[in-house]
Amino acid sequence: MSITNCFRYLAHSALKRSIGIVNPRFIHTTVQLLHGEYEWQDPKSEDEIVNITYIDKDGKETAVRGKVGDNVLYLAHRYGVEMEGACEASLACTTCHVYVQDEYLDRLTAPEEKEDDLLDMAPFLRENSRLGCQILLQKELEGMRLQLPQATRNFYVDGHKPKPH
Repeated sequence: MSITNCFRYLAHSALKRSIGIVNPRFIHTTVQLLHGEYEWQDPKSEDEIVNITYIDKDGKETAVRGKVGDNVLYLAHRYGVEMEGACEASLACTTCHVYVQDEYLDRLTAPEEKEDDLLDMAPFLRENSRLGCQILLQKELEGMRLQLPQATRNFYVDGHKPKPH
């Protein structure tokens, strides 16, 4: 379609909308969210609340009120927990490495092969290691405790404190 035809089409469409004729092909009914934006929204009801606790490398505990569907990495960013997430949950690094409390480990979906491969490169790997970006909250994870390792690869070495992307 030429640029001239595009302008004619848009002008014609705008005219039709202004007089109440709407082409249903152009109705967009869902809200598009950016990475991590869902985790910044509060729960809509008590039924979807999932309480979890992060334990940082110094032992400081941060209890958070998440909701079903929240990504553990982005939820940490919302509450100021120092979980880097350098690859922004694209499954390309290990900077969101966490230790999952054993009783909750079996409640998580099994890690994909790519997550297992990445974890093999994570420092301080344990049997209960997972990547936070791959953990989505579900009601059966109520009360889960996630401990951050002493260090992760990709962190700045000059004392830099990570900030959400």
